[in-house]
Amino acid sequence: MKIAVLMGGTSDEREVSLSSGMAVTKALREAGHAVVAVDTVQGILDAEEEDILLGGGVHARPPTSTELEILDERDTSVLTRRPELSETDVFFVALHGGSGEDGTVQGLLEVAGVVHTGSDRLGCGLAMDKEVSKRLFRQANVPTPDWLVGPQSAAEVQRHLGLPVIVKAAGGGSSLRLLLAHDFAELEAAVEESRDWNDLVLFERYHVGRELTVAVLGGRPLPVGEIIPSHDYFDYECKYQPGFAEELFPADISRHLAEELQGMAVQVHDALRLRDYCRVDFIVDKNDDPWCLEANSLPGMTPNSLLPKAALAAGISFPSLCEQIVSLARNRNLFHSV
Repeated sequence: MKIAVLMGGTSDEREVSLSSGMAVTKALREAGHAVVAVDTVQGILDAEEEDILLGGGVHARPPTSTELEILDERDTSVLTRRPELSETDVFFVALHGGSGEDGTVQGLLEVAGVVHTGSDRLGCGLAMDKEVSKRLFRQANVPTPDWLVGPQSAAEVQRHLGLPVIVKAAGGGSSLRLLLAHDFAELEAAVEESRDWNDLVLFERYHVGRELTVAVLGGRPLPVGEIIPSHDYFDYECKYQPGFAEELFPADISRHLAEELQGMAVQVHDALRLRDYCRVDFIVDKNDDPWCLEANSLPGMTPNSLLPKAALAAGISFPSLCEQIVSLARNRNLFHSV
């Protein structure tokens, strides 16, 4: 099969996307497919560029806004007009953040009439907007922490949600633009910092507890995982730097709790109109009550990512995981073509 892996882009998750994309490219080639690696900014990557990216990994901090400004992802003709891509069977979307995860690129691919992995533009858009997601969680009877959306004063946030509280961008990912305010002074500082985010700000009640995650593949939940970060929460550094978090698959929890979380993850997957695969994150408090935080329509596929670890716990190797994702997209297209 001829597959094009889309990666990169100009979001602040660019490095994560490049790492995901190259890991997928390598795995699919090992499985015998003809794979073209495509940076949606720079175009088709040659062998030398691929080697550099494979050895680069994800740095401890995301690219700066200045570094991202020199890139331009507006010329999306690379996706549909290059002769190397004209006979592609499936586009594997390994983009994170920005237009790659909010449904923009998916809409472009759908207008072009090509087959792509993952959720469509609607599902991606719903999952990317954390405030809309939480409303849909509530509608589906999935518990989620109380929240407010900005702009709000620190006093109002404290009055409605108490402390500590999470302050995050409604459209962010990889725990970027996310702050934990333990006291009022930290909350005031977080409110001030969030004014520069150029995004809707979401204030969320913080529940102390265990961080658990459930991936869904082909409509079925994978084993529950537990994340034990070295920081207060699972931030960017803990996610992508080796040694900053312990990730246990399967999680050491009761069968009852595991099945409850897996059931909720599938409910979230369906409520957000997601397809093929996703990852749903939870906090479970001291009373074993679960709180759904968010869903990721394009979870990371880096060597340090949670979805591949969950799949491995289910006996699915990384190349097999990538092939299953491709097959889900391919079979969906064949079904609709009949």
